[in-house]
Amino acid sequence: MEKIQQQEELMLLRITGEDRPGLTASIMAILAKYDASVQDIGQADIHSTLSLGILIRVQEKYSGFVMKELLFKATELNVNIGFIPITMAQYEDWVSRQGKNRYMLTVLGRKLEARQIGAVAQLIADQGLNIDAIIRMSGRSSIEHPRENARACIQFSVRGNPSDKNELHAQLLRLSSEMEIDCSFQCDNMYRRMRRLICFDMDSTLIQAEVIDELARKHGVYDQVAAITASAMRGEIDFKESFTRRCKLLKGLDVSVMREIAENLPFTEGVDRLMYVLKKYGYKIAILSGGFTFFGEYIQKKYGIDYVYANELEIDETGHLTGNYVGEIVDGRRKAELLKLIAQVEKVDLQQTIAVGDGANDLPMLSEAGLGIAFHAKPKVVANADQSINTIGLDGVLYFLGFKDSYLDEKAQ
Repeated sequence: MEKIQQQEELMLLRITGEDRPGLTASIMAILAKYDASVQDIGQADIHSTLSLGILIRVQEKYSGFVMKELLFKATELNVNIGFIPITMAQYEDWVSRQGKNRYMLTVLGRKLEARQIGAVAQLIADQGLNIDAIIRMSGRSSIEHPRENARACIQFSVRGNPSDKNELHAQLLRLSSEMEIDCSFQCDNMYRRMRRLICFDMDSTLIQAEVIDELARKHGVYDQVAAITASAMRGEIDFKESFTRRCKLLKGLDVSVMREIAENLPFTEGVDRLMYVLKKYGYKIAILSGGFTFFGEYIQKKYGIDYVYANELEIDETGHLTGNYVGEIVDGRRKAELLKLIAQVEKVDLQQTIAVGDGANDLPMLSEAGLGIAFHAKPKVVANADQSINTIGLDGVLYFLGFKDSYLDEKAQ
């Protein structure tokens, strides 16, 4: 082995300049001529500007010829090329670190500026992490024709051990609040790339409304319902009691009113795009809601959702609400149970599940899922969730799942 090492040389080639078709093929033709082995290779292309790195192993007797021919070819191609010798110890150290302690830090917002990207990069450095790569996940945006509901996303691939994960989470929350961005810090493992089941809350997540409030308005009991809701939020009564008392106030409401509300639900920005992509790529989708089955099933039919679990209002023979409900109340505990049950039925590991919600009763399923995302949520929920989205629409979830805009067809753009 020592003899082989003395006869071979490790060299890092750095090639920069204007990209063009055939450039990599030309470089490889020269390396092949001298039987060089490619130990590592990586390329980035930003607005036709190339940055290509190639780590080669070549016999010492050929290294001078390789450099000479590459320099001539670089001049011909109008690119710059640099040569950096690498020791065997350096190379073996790189090998020992591959695949270990890698994380993906996704940053998204309506727009991303230098101050925001710089703040995140500084936080990465402060945690003792090294940035291996930066990838733009969102499509390029036109300056002359800016799109409505713009979105921007980049992803940092980082390596190392965070010096303090709790502090990192706290600092990411602070940056998100101060700089109008959202950040997701995930371990880069196979589960991150193989999510299969996603469970959504309904009210204030899939739709921009609390249906019980809309029903109460139509029935003239909104103030009473709102007072009970406020009492529950203060912790004076639990969810079950709050739900039961509010249902009582809806007694006598005609079912036609429910139908009218269902047909005019205000869907959250990005829902159409998100559902299209999830269905196309084979995700199983569930609604787990403390709201009402009537509206969940309406959304189910619209998007082809696989499962709906919510609360069923009792309707009498005349088509009016009785003020009672049927079956078990879907509260926070039940949502977490249902997520695990559906995962079991679908033969999906819990690490392959995603949960998205906005309220305190969503926290159990957010913590149970492999990826829990607080969406435009209350401060308590954001503080206790590992990931959150507050700046853009629900289709921001796609970036946390690793989808690039360039992966998607025109319908999903």
